[in-house]
Amino acid sequence: MAAPAPRPPLTESSTPQDEALLLAALRRGDDVAFETMVRRYSPPLFAVVRRILRNDEDAREALQDAFVSVFRAVGGFTGDSRLGTWLHRIAVNAALMKLRTRRRHPETSIEELLPSFQADGHQVAVNEAWQESASELLERQETRELVRHEIDSLPETYRVVLLLRDIEELSTDEAAKLLEATPNAVKIRLHRARQALRTRLDQRFRAPSAP
Repeated sequence: MAAPAPRPPLTESSTPQDEALLLAALRRGDDVAFETMVRRYSPPLFAVVRRILRNDEDAREALQDAFVSVFRAVGGFTGDSRLGTWLHRIAVNAALMKLRTRRRHPETSIEELLPSFQADGHQVAVNEAWQESASELLERQETRELVRHEIDSLPETYRVVLLLRDIEELSTDEAAKLLEATPNAVKIRLHRARQALRTRLDQRFRAPSAP
């Protein structure tokens, strides 16, 4: 299954030179620079935390927590990555921390969405071809919305790891650190999440059987 369309760059309008000037002002404790940062980065960062939390109020609170963390930590930011990338990581972490404070409910099993295998190791049923290619389908807005809906329908454990790896494009090690899990556990969850998502999408897009 092709991965869902990746997220766009966090800030397409800001150049490295702009970020360097803004970062220098932030390190000096410039209030105007902090207001500029909040105004510039709030929309894309809100979209990030909203995807994880699926709730506007929680997303606003998480974003506020993220900017508080930025204010406290900006003096120690070494600039080894772009400012937007650093802010993105902090926002994702704030969203995950918010997620952990929610009352946890038993998660629905995804076993029925995973492939089954025969005793000889062969898969019982192979994935059927879609009527159109994944790239053609993802060019349509309604298809992208359907993919997001199906991702949202996955149990939280799998939904979040899929978002972090395939949408937010974090590395396995980065996702493992944020999820407080081992890299191997992240790989297993991601593999199962992709399989479950593929099964759900197969039900939508598979080509009709020959008569």
